[in-house]
Amino acid sequence: MKRLFLMGRSEAGKTSLTQALRGEKLHYHKTQYTYADGDAIDTPGEYSESKQVGVGLVCFSFESDVVAILVAANEPFCVFAPNCNAFLNRPLIGIITKINAPNANVPMARQWLQNCCCERIFLVDNSTGEGISELRDYLAEDVPTISLEEAKARQRVGRRDWA
Repeated sequence: MKRLFLMGRSEAGKTSLTQALRGEKLHYHKTQYTYADGDAIDTPGEYSESKQVGVGLVCFSFESDVVAILVAANEPFCVFAPNCNAFLNRPLIGIITKINAPNANVPMARQWLQNCCCERIFLVDNSTGEGISELRDYLAEDVPTISLEEAKARQRVGRRDWA
């Protein structure tokens, strides 16, 4: 199972997503600090919203196998800059939450995540479970392993592919 690192605005659904992935009953819990438990690393939304502490997200991402940007489909704007994958050395995926909200704008949220250069985009609804199994299947895939020498060779030529 890939270890998932979640980042996104406050109330985007990061903690609820970890609960849904584990099959737990959803309950509100405000994340006050970076919380690493098993196969997920949950971060406070304020880290993504503030440039001063946002750099800390990069440090925590090294503990994961895949990094996920969460964007709620009803958010009015995106806090992530285009091509923000440049600071990562892990695959970047996008997860659109709250897809069934009355004011959801899924195409706009998808465009934001495409601009961030997410390799794959998943649509989920934490409360109904829609899309959770597809994300869970992706996370269950084996993590590709490469040798240190191969990683250094890829880095020298600027390769960013993970396959």
